[in-house]
Amino acid sequence: MILVDRDYFIMREIERFIFVLSRHIKLLAGFDGQRACDRRLKILTEAGYLNKRKILYGIPSMFFLTYKGKMLIGANKRQDKIRVDKIPHDIAVTDTAIYFKLKYKISSDEITTEKEINCSAGFGDRKHVPDFIVKKDGEKICVEVELSLKSKDRFQKIIADNYLEYDTQFWLVSKSGIKIKQRLEDLSQKYNNIEIINLEGVQEFVRQYK
Repeated sequence: MILVDRDYFIMREIERFIFVLSRHIKLLAGFDGQRACDRRLKILTEAGYLNKRKILYGIPSMFFLTYKGKMLIGANKRQDKIRVDKIPHDIAVTDTAIYFKLKYKISSDEITTEKEINCSAGFGDRKHVPDFIVKKDGEKICVEVELSLKSKDRFQKIIADNYLEYDTQFWLVSKSGIKIKQRLEDLSQKYNNIEIINLEGVQEFVRQYK
C-alpha cells in the first residue's frame, strides 16, 4: 500500500491516546464520512500497522498500533498496557480532547496527552498529571476527566498542584458524579481557576459532528 500523510497522522494520534475508536479517528483526522474512515482503518489494519480489538461488551472495537506501526512512526516499541477498568474513562478523555479541538478551533499540536507528559518526564517518581494539557491564546490549561471519587486529601492536592501549574483547570464530571461536583464547587471557593463541565454535554457536542 502507499501511505499518505493522513495515515501517519492517524498512527501518531493512536500512539498519543494509546487507543482510539473509529469515530474518534473520523473527527481527529478530518474524514468526510465514517465509511471512508472505516475503509482506511481496514486497509491500515490489513497492512499490519494497526490492531483492531474488541475488549469490552457494549464498546466498539478499539484500534491500537502494532509493532510495525510503532516502528514506522518512530514510537517506543513497547506495547502499552490497557487497564480494562479505565477504558470508559480513556474513551471519555479522547471525546473531550476532540471537544476542545472542535469548540476552540485548536490543532492536535496544541494538545499534550497524559502519555506524552509522562514520556517527557522520564523515569523516577511519577506524580499525578492531567488527562491532557491545552495551550490556547497564551494560556496553559489542564483537563481532568473525573469519573470516580478520590479521597478528599488526594483530590485537594491535585487541585492545589493544578492551581499553581496552570492558568485554568477544567474538570469533566458526569451527571451521576454529584459528590465529585459538590467537592469541586466547594474547592472552587479557595482555588478560583476551576471550571466544571458536564461530560454528557461534551459527548453530545462531539456526537453532532458524526
